[in-house]
Amino acid sequence: MDLTPRPGAVPPPPAGPAPVPYAYRPPQPYFGVPPETPAETTTRLRPIRTRHPARTAGAAVCVVLGLGLIGGAATGAWLTSDSSADASARSAYTVGRSAWHSVPVDTLFPRTLKGDGAGPGGADRVWTRIAVAPDGGCRSALDPLLARTLGPVGCERLLRATYTDATSSSVTTVGVIFTEGDAAAMKALSTRFTTQDLGRRTDLMPRTYPVEGTVAAGFGDRQRASWTVHVLTEVPVVVFAVSGFADGRTVTDPQPAARAVAPGATTAAAQAGLGHEAAGLADRIERGLRRTVTDLTEKPR
Repeated sequence: MDLTPRPGAVPPPPAGPAPVPYAYRPPQPYFGVPPETPAETTTRLRPIRTRHPARTAGAAVCVVLGLGLIGGAATGAWLTSDSSADASARSAYTVGRSAWHSVPVDTLFPRTLKGDGAGPGGADRVWTRIAVAPDGGCRSALDPLLARTLGPVGCERLLRATYTDATSSSVTTVGVIFTEGDAAAMKALSTRFTTQDLGRRTDLMPRTYPVEGTVAAGFGDRQRASWTVHVLTEVPVVVFAVSGFADGRTVTDPQPAARAVAPGATTAAAQAGLGHEAAGLADRIERGLRRTVTDLTEKPR
């Protein structure tokens, strides 16, 4: 048989082993990317269709919009929490109104209070707390006319404590009324107390908190000798104090603290320094409350 190839014929492939389909080739490293795991190198991937240009563009738009919405929401939340919401949650009025249940009683009414220069002639005073009244409303703890006068700002809670001086010769009840009023209402009430001289009316005297078994056991309405009422405007609070003799004597000529501490005052309350007792204790309780509210409203650094 003639095996000489004819002119133009394609020579047959050389003899040898047949090629193996899907021969495995080790992956080549690509810019330092770690080699694939055995499962990835031995598993055949499904064919992927060529993406249509319009579909690719649509996907890109969705990604951009999604990132924009997420970023906008995150930015809005950050701005809100850092400005309006945070300022509202930590405002002096919001914090001050809730201080009656969030601040320890020993902070509002310390067991011992020092009144440097708070006595007659600048004498020092030291007051000791006798007892703290259960928190409650204003209706049963205030005279009806005083409660009605404070009506425009409402009454969230009333806290009271009774103190005695170092000689146990005087007793003083201090009260803190946490109101429901806003800044405008508190300013209006403060202006009314000032312009109408309401703080000097005997029919607007606060009530006492007598404590059985103590020097304040006989401290009732007829023992009230001097008092003060102060409407705060920085926080929704009214602070008052009323003082009397520890021996339970009846006082027929009570005098507001502002007059009892004036030079030349000759009433029994003035001569005994009871105006200084009421004014000094109210001032110390008010200062402490202001500091507490300020500390609570400050943002953490």
